[in-house]
Amino acid sequence: MAAAVFKEAKRMDSVKHTNNQSEVEFAECDCCGLTEECTPAYIACIREKFEGRWLCGLCSEAVKDETVRSEEDITTNEALDRYMKFCEQFKSSSPPANPAEDLISAMKHLLRRTLDSPRKNGSSPTSFVRSKSCFSTLSNGEAKSEI
Repeated sequence: MAAAVFKEAKRMDSVKHTNNQSEVEFAECDCCGLTEECTPAYIACIREKFEGRWLCGLCSEAVKDETVRSEEDITTNEALDRYMKFCEQFKSSSPPANPAEDLISAMKHLLRRTLDSPRKNGSSPTSFVRSKSCFSTLSNGEAKSEI
């Protein structure tokens, strides 16, 4: 009899789990404002990790990168505060004159910063090293190679 009750409880638990997975809510990122569809459990997990704030995947990775990149040991909350300040500055700036060129420049800057950033002890070193940039520089609408 106890085995039958246990099986029934297990079956009911899986039904509840399936129902919770199908329920989705919209959550707006507290940094960039992006809205995503997420399960309530996922939203609660992210809010717990970031002290009540909900962050999209991109912003949470940026906060994680901020903690790794920092020269001194900082908490996740300190890294989040730094990133939130960056987002506020970005939101208050005017739109770029040439958005495509600015996006390419920003991605190039981000990649260089990531490759050149010091790693904390215990982090695995990057498996590749670059001696020259493999990106072209945009100048007056013409592409010039830096190699």
